[in-house]
Amino acid sequence: MRVLVVEDERVLADAIATGLRREAMAVDVAYDGAAALEKTGYIDYDVIVLDRDLPKVHGDEVARRLVAQRSASRIIMLTAAGDVDDKVEGLELGADDYLAKPFVFMELVARVRALGRRSAPPLPPVLERAGVRLDPGRRQVTRDGVEVHLTKKEFAVLEELMRAEGAVVSQEDLLDKAWDENIDPFTNVVRVTMMTLRKKLGDPPVIETVPGVGYRL
Repeated sequence: MRVLVVEDERVLADAIATGLRREAMAVDVAYDGAAALEKTGYIDYDVIVLDRDLPKVHGDEVARRLVAQRSASRIIMLTAAGDVDDKVEGLELGADDYLAKPFVFMELVARVRALGRRSAPPLPPVLERAGVRLDPGRRQVTRDGVEVHLTKKEFAVLEELMRAEGAVVSQEDLLDKAWDENIDPFTNVVRVTMMTLRKKLGDPPVIETVPGVGYRL
């Protein structure tokens, strides 16, 4: 899942981004509304965590422009104002969810995941293919009934392959969904992750390399 955190309090923004990355999400950060609009102009985010009170371009205006552009990104607004009128106003601007500060981080994680599921075509809660069973809610993977212990990046890559339902997923798409904008596009991290993922999933191999195109399960 690709997430954009838009928050002008840099310490808070970086803390949110770090926490979401630990939950196997690819996260970018913008510290003002103008930077947020620039990033959304060339990156398709599944979820945007958007502070309302932003410099340069207010968070409300960011939401308005995204809605006007018919962006598919889901928006969760963050604000220090938590009364009912503020929540209604935020939702009417086009936000999909609303969370008042201060908040419990794991609640934010749960809401981001819920919005991420809404941004993609509906799929079964548990994904199964070629004897591999992936449960996103429990962060659990089994093959032929035997549990497979994966790192968070390996889990994220496997989830993207399984969500493709047999279609080829390019290295660029995997970098886009499982990492973030800071990753070197010429890195071999995808190839290395595939090697360890294949090893952990065991024989016979279930991940196929399509030369010059990508990978499929």
